[in-house]
Amino acid sequence: MTMPCRHCATPLTLDFLDLGSAPPSNAYLTAEDLDQPEAVYPLRLKVCPSCRLVQTEDYTAADDLFTPDYAYFSSTSRSWMDHARRYCEMITRRLQLGADSHVIEVASNDGYLLRNFVAAGIPCLGIEPTSSTATAARALGIEVLEEFFGEDLALRIAPADLIIGNNVYAHLPDINDFTRGLCAALKPEGVVTLEFPHLMRLVEFGQFDTVYHEHFSYLSLMAVERIMAAAGLRVFDVEELPTHGGSLRIYACRSGAQHAEAPAVAAMRAEELRRGMAEDAFYAGFQTRADAVRDAFTGFLRDARKQGRSVAAYGAAAKGNTLINFAGVGPDLLPFVCDAAEAKIGRFLPGSHIPILHPDELRRRRPDDLIILPWNIAEEVRAQLDDLAVQGTRFVTFVPDFRVLG
Repeated sequence: MTMPCRHCATPLTLDFLDLGSAPPSNAYLTAEDLDQPEAVYPLRLKVCPSCRLVQTEDYTAADDLFTPDYAYFSSTSRSWMDHARRYCEMITRRLQLGADSHVIEVASNDGYLLRNFVAAGIPCLGIEPTSSTATAARALGIEVLEEFFGEDLALRIAPADLIIGNNVYAHLPDINDFTRGLCAALKPEGVVTLEFPHLMRLVEFGQFDTVYHEHFSYLSLMAVERIMAAAGLRVFDVEELPTHGGSLRIYACRSGAQHAEAPAVAAMRAEELRRGMAEDAFYAGFQTRADAVRDAFTGFLRDARKQGRSVAAYGAAAKGNTLINFAGVGPDLLPFVCDAAEAKIGRFLPGSHIPILHPDELRRRRPDDLIILPWNIAEEVRAQLDDLAVQGTRFVTFVPDFRVLG
């Protein structure tokens, strides 16, 4: 049975990527879990031939993915914290926010961003459905509603001058309801800013490992404008960001608001059309590129074992889980991965069952090769572990292709 598009209900007939079956990428396991059956789901992407929304096939519900012990904490990354701080400073100036303003962040996680508004004395509200991260945010003095955001919730809260959604727009099983909620929760001249990985860059740089069940959608400006227009919103500005391998930050308002459209919007529309994103051919061939990276990854690990080289990985992130499970790699080829997030240390990667250890283990074991799985922060990780490089450890990444970090 052909699945309808999440936005426009057009039958999804165009294939984009098939990564086989895998568990949810953030479903980290305890030692006791290893003896229990593990749920896995097909991980396949389709392209809507009408609105060009790229999306996962429906197999899992949001409640199965974003559980109370969800282990992703945004504040783990120093570079992401700096990114959030710079954004808050910029948007406060641009919108002239102050003590009489109201800011809402949807998917506020552990308070990594809203802490900046609290420090500036700007009233704010976080909306975060996972209790582990919501609890961390409340400890910073941030008011948090522990719910999923949608139109129903939007009608129950005070309207906002600014609504922020960083890396949440791709995570929505019902993107239409969420977008209607954005419109309902805005003041008449309020502004929404959303940041999300740009599909154009995902294809350009072969970033297939950003595909996982928690990402229901893969977004272009052309698709986002259609979704927003249907909900009574319009995009009036757009910026390209380097985060997550290439992201967009869009600025939106109610359709009848006074915000003038910036030239950057027309420029990005034209660039997406120039790249061919409105045509089927743009989406063809991506599977072959993913297969090539998988084969290079497994080949590297097998060669290392034959040569007696010790290998470890850094970053128990969703990106790494996608690559590892697609490649069918286990502890026999990759004995352990290290991560700084306390919520992950002592657990095991879903699917592969590779143990997650404290970063201090890297200095104790001094691997010959260290694979940085979250390639988007590779330089940050490399700098933090520079003492290992001095002692001879080689740092490598595999997406979009094999690279040795100098």
